[in-house]
Amino acid sequence: MPPTVHKETNFSTTDLKWKMSLIQPSGELSAKIKEELREPANPADIERDIGIIREWLSKQPHLPKDMDDARLRTFLRGCKFSLERVKQKLDMYYTMRNAVPEFFTDRDVSRPEMAEVLNVIHMPPLPGLTPNGCRVVMLRGTDKDIATPNVVESMKATLMIGDIRLAEESVGVAGDVYVLDASVATPTHFAKFTPALVKKFLICVQEAYPVKLKEVHVINVSPIVDTIVNFVKPFLKEKIRERIHIHSNIEDLYKYVPKAMLPSEYGGDAGSCKELNDAWRAKMGEYTAWFKEQEASKANESLRPGAPKTADELFGMDGTFRQLTID
Repeated sequence: MPPTVHKETNFSTTDLKWKMSLIQPSGELSAKIKEELREPANPADIERDIGIIREWLSKQPHLPKDMDDARLRTFLRGCKFSLERVKQKLDMYYTMRNAVPEFFTDRDVSRPEMAEVLNVIHMPPLPGLTPNGCRVVMLRGTDKDIATPNVVESMKATLMIGDIRLAEESVGVAGDVYVLDASVATPTHFAKFTPALVKKFLICVQEAYPVKLKEVHVINVSPIVDTIVNFVKPFLKEKIRERIHIHSNIEDLYKYVPKAMLPSEYGGDAGSCKELNDAWRAKMGEYTAWFKEQEASKANESLRPGAPKTADELFGMDGTFRQLTID
């Protein structure tokens, strides 16, 4: 994978490479995060855990063996170094690639369908970190009058960014903070997000990726926001519902996310959302060959010990949502 990791903290820079980067925590912040994630003080202990996971993978006939050390470290941190939790996540990581191929094939930003999504939806992770070491991800539409973008392609792009972060969060962050700008959301847009599709996406994100969702902030609210939040809440555990914050005033957001690290549209110094989004589009393009190789990296249910994973087991066939486990 092409590593593009920088240590800079100057938010005012206009360098495109910097905007594509993920600033990594260091010093006291890094130490604080490591304590929160229960990271062993001795690096040899981490290497030992990686060896244990590799040995486990070698005994799983249905799983690929291509997970590199950098991503395994990210899984360990995301699971607070619980080896059993890492095994569950890795199994689901590969299982979902087989179960939901629409999210993990044709991952090429030059395709017209993907290019259209990235033109009308900005979804960049921001370069900096919050004071408590969280990564902030922006999500905003560009125009309320545009046709509803392809929902599957939108979710696919989100997961592509997730895979890049698996490789490039080299030190580890305390968790994710999402800022959702609802200014252009309309009922017509929302109608395209069917329960079945949302269910697959949420299970994939929360059970297959080592994600630690710390906060969700919704800004520029409108009546449709209540509908969206009420639609999603039943799928989440109570502690996650309590982490959803609705802001009628942008000043309230600054209490959680420093103003300086936000895009210029929100008073910050990180550059415009379009600049950040275009930088991430370029980064995603650098991974095109790897994304193509990864299409073959998925669980082989015919080789799984015991019974294969079925759609009924993974997603349910009765139209109801099972409770998601979210760290």
